[in-house]
Amino acid sequence: MTDTLQIAPRDKAEILAQALPYIRKFHGKTLVIKYGGNAMTDPALQQDFAEDVVLLKLVGMNPVVVHGGGPQIETALNRLGKKGQFIQGMRVTDAETMEVVEWVLAGEVQQDIVGLINQAGGKAVGLTGRDGGMIRARKLKMVDTKDPAVEHDVGQVGDIVAIDPSVVKALQDDQFIPVISPIGFGEDNESYNINADVVAGKLATVLKAEKLMLLTNTPGVLDKSGKLLTNLSAREIDALFEDGTISGGMLPKIAGALDAAKSGVNAVHIIDGRVPHAMLLEILSDQAYGTMIRSH
Repeated sequence: MTDTLQIAPRDKAEILAQALPYIRKFHGKTLVIKYGGNAMTDPALQQDFAEDVVLLKLVGMNPVVVHGGGPQIETALNRLGKKGQFIQGMRVTDAETMEVVEWVLAGEVQQDIVGLINQAGGKAVGLTGRDGGMIRARKLKMVDTKDPAVEHDVGQVGDIVAIDPSVVKALQDDQFIPVISPIGFGEDNESYNINADVVAGKLATVLKAEKLMLLTNTPGVLDKSGKLLTNLSAREIDALFEDGTISGGMLPKIAGALDAAKSGVNAVHIIDGRVPHAMLLEILSDQAYGTMIRSH
């Protein structure tokens, strides 16, 4: 890796100038960022992420962060002697697990991210789907992938009914950076644990975001021979589902991304959160550091 201190001032100016068209293009636009994976657990990458978010805000874009917390929830459950159980990639969430999910996501993880962004010079504010009545949810009906007649009970896992983004808009207009935990509430005030990729996708749609960015632990969408597919249309993604190229943990991620792309989010980026400053590289240059899914 080049030492940035070795770059001559003129070259630095040149590099910054190359970012100008992108800054101009996305100025005033909303970017929804799903923060997860290694980017979230490696201290150096955490700092890069926070710096990227603050820089994007300072050049006039509106980043909104939605975070996950699977590994942190797993650690907390283990400390309590509870074993995480998954059905079709979804965490089975009984009442006790839900309590743990709430205090890990809305307490520990969210406040860590808020702290990191503030330390990097931003003004982050933590929210859950309860704040401002943002994420209304109901119990997720999970149909078996092999037998549609079978329905699995995954407990307090939520399906989004509606998102009211007014609290996010109010914060954005006031120079704050919203950091959102994917917890929704039901009509009896019960809490629901919602897949963070799904929340990010729906939020991007409701906010009419310019971009939805999903930070992951993979380089992006790979074809069957393991080569990165950098630029795909929604239609091409459908074909990759059909022939089984996209499977496993990528399924819910891409399904949410695809919905967003089809519902008016201009571009969805699935980027490698293990690359330092992956977000800036993806937004402020035409180098692909992941897979971009175009809306058309």
